[in-house]
Amino acid sequence: MHVAEARAHGLELSYALCDFDAESLRWRDLAAALADVQARGFAGVNVTYPFKQSVLPLLDELSPTASRLGAVNTVIFRDGRRIGHNTDGLGFAENFRRGLPGAPRRSVVQLGAGGAGAAVADALLEAGAERLSLFDTDRERADLLIARLGRLFGEGRVTACVDLPAEMAIADGLVNATPVGMAALPGLPLPIQLLRPDLWVADIVYVPIETELLRAARQLGCRTLGGGGMAVHQAAEAFALFTGLAPDVERMRSRFLADLGRGGVSGQRV
Repeated sequence: MHVAEARAHGLELSYALCDFDAESLRWRDLAAALADVQARGFAGVNVTYPFKQSVLPLLDELSPTASRLGAVNTVIFRDGRRIGHNTDGLGFAENFRRGLPGAPRRSVVQLGAGGAGAAVADALLEAGAERLSLFDTDRERADLLIARLGRLFGEGRVTACVDLPAEMAIADGLVNATPVGMAALPGLPLPIQLLRPDLWVADIVYVPIETELLRAARQLGCRTLGGGGMAVHQAAEAFALFTGLAPDVERMRSRFLADLGRGGVSGQRV
């Protein structure tokens, strides 16, 4: 998406994958990776799972949104400084607005309180979720996010999910903000028995574009929302930060879908 959109603006841009799982990788930690790409003259980097929070101490400055969320998915190198941004929340909010118009938001269950989860939870509350029940296998991480969101949106609007079946029974919607469902981590993030036809179900995973969760929910008759739209909108905002140019979002969406159809989308940001 980034390279094709840059060319449409008459700009040659290189967007490289830094794969921490690659055997040939010449650095083995995040600090070395940032130093390497910065020294090589890159305008910035996107930061993916599992580094969206651990990257914070390595940065010189945070945008207001990144500071508010305590998570970064985009780092800009400028005048020798590293500036952290977060475009995930905007990406989810726009995808939700377009893909699930009119979806009820009295009570929402969210799975995952990591870097992307923080942005998604913030976006859900901004979009009018009256009550958000947050479940994460790392209870301490969930409690920290709940406290952060409580200071922003008021105590009681976000609670820890200690009884997932009970919360699912009264929920209007479910959001999976965990990496479960990615091609590298297949499976369901919760028991399928907790789904029901009147529930809407959103997933931020986009490789594959239809996860096992979305497939099961769709077969039950649920309204569903995949992660592709979030991927496009967060990328468009990151492109603007990298280049200073206003992207054509629909052109980026078309390229994303074309690459996905050819199997050309290899990275997954969660």
